[in-house]
Parts: sequence; C-alpha cells; structure tokens
Amino acid sequence: MLNNLNKDWKIQLNDEFNKDYFNNLINRVKQEYSNYTCFPPIDNIFDSLNFCVLSKLKVVIIGQDPYHQQRQANGLSFSVTKDVKIPPSLNNIFKELNNDVNKPLPSNGDLTYLSNQGVLLLNSCLSVRMSSPGSHYNFGWETFTDKIISIISKKKSNVVFLLWGNKSISKSKLIDTNKHLILTSGHPSPLSANRGYWFGNRHFSKTNEYLKRKGLKKISWWYYLLCEIGLTASVVI
Repeated sequence: MLNNLNKDWKIQLNDEFNKDYFNNLINRVKQEYSNYTCFPPIDNIFDSLNFCVLSKLKVVIIGQDPYHQQRQANGLSFSVTKDVKIPPSLNNIFKELNNDVNKPLPSNGDLTYLSNQGVLLLNSCLSVRMSSPGSHYNFGWETFTDKIISIISKKKSNVVFLLWGNKSISKSKLIDTNKHLILTSGHPSPLSANRGYWFGNRHFSKTNEYLKRKGLKKISWWYYLLCEIGLTASVVI
C-alpha cells in the first residue's frame, strides 16, 4: 500500500510509519482484505493523498469512511468512478453546488478534478468491509488521518476546512483557526439534509471568496463540465 504513496506525503508522514499503531493498522487492514471484500481497492487506499500533494493543497473536505458497496469507493471522500450511479450524499452535495453557484447538476460523481486543484478529499477512516459501514473504525485510521489534519494545520496557511457532520466537526480541535478557515454544517446524507442541516450552507462560494481574499486561485467547482465537452480553458465558478 505505502509503495503507492507519493513522495511528498511520505516525507511528511515518515514518523507515523514507524509507530506501533500504524504497523498494527496496516497488518490488520491487509488481513481484512485477505479475508473479506473491502473497499476501496487496496491500491487506492491512499489516493486522496496521491491526487493532492501538500504543497498545492488549498481545501480539505473530511468524510467518514468509504462507500461500502461494489465499485463505489475510489479512495476519495464522497467520490465515485464515472460509470457508477451517484450516491445520495454526493447527489445532495451537487444539489447544494447547483443552488450555490447556479450551474447544472453533473452527469457523474468522479471528483478527481477537485483533487487535482488542491482539494483534499479525506475520509477519517480509509477502508471498510463490504456492506458493513464503520467496520474499520478503531483500526487506527483516525489516529493517522488526525495526524494528516494536524500537519496541514501546522505547515500550511489559509486552508479552508469543510467539516460536514458531527464526526467531521470534531476534527476542528486539530485546526489553528488563526491561520485557516473552518466552515461547518450538517452532513449531506439524506437523513441530515432532509432535516435542514445541509442545504443553504453556501460552502463552495464562501470557500472561493476566502481564497480570493488571500490572493489564492479559486477552485473551479464545475471544471468537469469543460472536460466533458472537450474544452481546455480554465473557467472558475
């Protein structure tokens, strides 16, 4: 697994790799993947880090654990591969994007285009057993991903942290609010969103407003539309 991790993050996390908890975590994950069907594919576990190096990171979106059904999880929080039906939580994210920036809903749920712009799509738990949500909590993943958040808070400035739901909001204690912006809301899952805790948060436009004030390039939340129609120009929305 670690052989696939990019050099940038390997350097930052080198101390963690030598700790007992992390070795126990990796051994337990390997055992799970040997005995059960687990997600994402084992070679994609660290893709959230591989697609978003620390030096280019501008936004962090913290999820919970990966999707737990076949062919959904791809290593990025909330994201699915292009040929997979958009899950309900991601569909609500897209609806809020539509409400916030007044653009049409996307045709697929692949969020790689966001990672490539410096959006870290990080689950707090990086693996899961099929049909068993939360099954890999208490393996040690949260200790590891908490360290990632702490590194970002310490070594970066002017990062926007989007914390959706109580589990993600609990990570705010790891973030230096003198250096970074935290935006919180309910989780985009139907249970939370339908109770009024998600829609109307305007996190996407607020993120770009903050980045602009700090002299940073805004996120092209709808860049995928250009890719779909074959354009290469960069339009920021």
